[in-house]
Amino acid sequence: MRIHERYLKNPVMNDLKSRMVFIGGPRQVGKTIFALTFLSEVTEKHPAYLNWDNVTTRSSLLRGELPPKEKCIVLDEIHKFGKWRNLVKGFYDTNKSERSFIITGSARLDYYSRGGDSLQGRYHYYRLHPFSLIELNKEPSKEDFRRLLKFGGFPEPFLKGEEKFWRRWQNERTRRVVSEDIRDLENVKDISLLELLALELPNRVGAVLSVKNLKEFFQVSHETVERWLKIFERMYYCFRIPPYGSPKVRAVKKEQKLYLWDWSLVPEPGPRFENFIASQLLKYCHFIEDTEGYRMDLRFLRDIEKREVDFVVLEDGKPLFAVECKTGEKEINPSLFYFMDRTKIPKFYQVHEGNRDFEKNGVRVLPVRTFCKELQLP
Repeated sequence: MRIHERYLKNPVMNDLKSRMVFIGGPRQVGKTIFALTFLSEVTEKHPAYLNWDNVTTRSSLLRGELPPKEKCIVLDEIHKFGKWRNLVKGFYDTNKSERSFIITGSARLDYYSRGGDSLQGRYHYYRLHPFSLIELNKEPSKEDFRRLLKFGGFPEPFLKGEEKFWRRWQNERTRRVVSEDIRDLENVKDISLLELLALELPNRVGAVLSVKNLKEFFQVSHETVERWLKIFERMYYCFRIPPYGSPKVRAVKKEQKLYLWDWSLVPEPGPRFENFIASQLLKYCHFIEDTEGYRMDLRFLRDIEKREVDFVVLEDGKPLFAVECKTGEKEINPSLFYFMDRTKIPKFYQVHEGNRDFEKNGVRVLPVRTFCKELQLP
């Protein structure tokens, strides 16, 4: 079996010396295979791989039993157990001098670790993202980009590279996220409506998200739609980014934009490319936050006159750079110059799918492959 070494390998290896490591991320992003690379053999039959969904394994864990002589233990999907925090805490506190622990799950483990007996100080949390251009190839080609944009960054459909397989994989994954993951972790009555929402969200990517429109579309309350969206965020199906405000800009304050963890689901080319860049930038933010401890934020910039720049990346509350997305080699968005004069954002980029690379009045216009390479997006 061909194993693609993931970008989190070295940071996780270092952290395992002193803490448990939690690895969250979307279903089928490669968490289990990644965790298995820390064992002597990359196989789910390894005695140190313990999956909560396995009834026999579940019984052993509830009895407090761990496989003997194994230095690293992988606990997969254990957050589905209501009292998993206390169970994991007991394993760690009695074995931390002899064993290391990796906890994986297709949901926000930091969210589902709240309450009960705190695990604070006992773990480091990582979010595993789909493949990015630079993770695949330090010198990405146009074909690398086209394939990644078309099939998404989830390992199985990307490596397979076949449209029929991609369609079937997507249908199965969406059903399992809704009918299994959400069912196991959330109290939701209208599962069928959540399936419809999962199918509708790709059409809402790129524009300012209107919860009011979704409320009317599904004929439910505002609170219900908001709860559904938060559930999908906890399951790593989608993410929302808030606006970036500046004292000299009459920026919008409450609006949000929505993107998917799997950009290949977005049907239109422009929004899909924008979602692709959003995903690369979110991965960049999460990597720095999870490995270095800086507080990273991904925002967008929009004022009440509807001038807009797609993304602003912040570190500890200070803007690092802004990014505008264009599918073709078009003229520079005038909003970049407008906000350049009125904000403290030090760098402005316009990223496109073409070949031209130039700078004009402080705005760098460059191909997506060059942008990802120069920023060293993980």
